[in-house]
Amino acid sequence: MRQINVAVVGAGVIGKRHIREIANNDQCRLAAIVDPSPEAAAHAASQGVPLHRDYRELLEEDRIDAVIVCTPNGTHVEVGTACISRSIPVLVEKPIADDLASARAFADASRVARVPVLVGHHRRHNPAVRAAKKAIVEGCIGDVVAANVMCLAYKPEAYFAVPWRRRAGGGPILINMIHEIDLIRHLCGEVVTVQAASTNRTRGYEVEDSAACTLELESGTVANISLSDTAASPWNWDTAAGEDRQLFDYRPVPTHFFAGTDGALSLPDCALWSYVGEKGRDRPIHEQRISMEEGNVYANQLRHFVDVVRGTAEPLTSAQDATQTLAVTLAVMEAAQTGRKIDLRTDARFKAVGGAT
Repeated sequence: MRQINVAVVGAGVIGKRHIREIANNDQCRLAAIVDPSPEAAAHAASQGVPLHRDYRELLEEDRIDAVIVCTPNGTHVEVGTACISRSIPVLVEKPIADDLASARAFADASRVARVPVLVGHHRRHNPAVRAAKKAIVEGCIGDVVAANVMCLAYKPEAYFAVPWRRRAGGGPILINMIHEIDLIRHLCGEVVTVQAASTNRTRGYEVEDSAACTLELESGTVANISLSDTAASPWNWDTAAGEDRQLFDYRPVPTHFFAGTDGALSLPDCALWSYVGEKGRDRPIHEQRISMEEGNVYANQLRHFVDVVRGTAEPLTSAQDATQTLAVTLAVMEAAQTGRKIDLRTDARFKAVGGAT
């Protein structure tokens, strides 16, 4: 079977990660890199592929089968829509867009053109998440009644040398909490109401540094997320899941907790807690590990993208699906700023309308 020619637009940290995975996948090959930075030329030369400074050059000159978009958030829709107009499937990093209007337009463009978009909410491809999804769907913990998520990490001061990370929209709600919201949606269902609070008191930047939210789901599940990028803590997915041990120290501790009527499950350690026989807080509860396959989450995502490009799979996170995650995340930001409870069923500003991919 012919290899798929994949171009990577944006050769930053995550772009380079995708490039490494392409090199290790025999179903695809790196066709080109697009990046205007001086460092990108050397990286393209080391990979033996052409370099373009602008994505429009790539689309005009090179015959490619798929594009991975790793550019700044505000350009995702522009680059992705240009690819769709040329019938080129796209893997675009999260968030799908900066605002809901753009995200809706992107999702609609994908639907109308019948060109698939996969959005890089990569945790859905983690073996632990796959195992948890299976366990929840099969009723191993009964009806999920509550979820608690900790996303607590310390970002060093050097991280904030980039100006946009100190400004509104560049903080941990859109950068980090969006992952937690997507995971809750993936595992537990759709969010209907949002309450939240945030503060910038520790660092004093324009952007928030800590936040918390409570989400009510259609199923009746109540989920809480605690978030901070100024907390000295191992309780965050990047540290605990070990998805990229070159970037983050690995400390295998549970960070995500899901409690149901028949048991409980924590991630990323995949610990399943349940009673043998009669249930009750006075009864002994037992722990076991649910089985899961080993696997590199980014490699899994790339294999899935190849299947999407070949037409043998539907995107696990479509443009419409990612738009819904963005809608909930933006509702969290609004709720934190105003102190109001937001109902996504009735507030038109946060409706992720549009067709599915």
